[in-house]
Amino acid sequence: MIKVGDKAPDFTLLDADNNSVSLSDFTGKKVVLWFYPKASTPG
Repeated sequence: MIKVGDKAPDFTLLDADNNSVSLSDFTGKKVVLWFYPKASTPG
């Protein structure tokens, strides 16, 4: 499990235009990762 202050592991997702984007694409830049629970669920 990732803890506060840990580096995020590299991952790849598709953007709105169906292009692959990896966390490693932003090496050397500041990045904010935002996680939230699924809508209308407890937590």
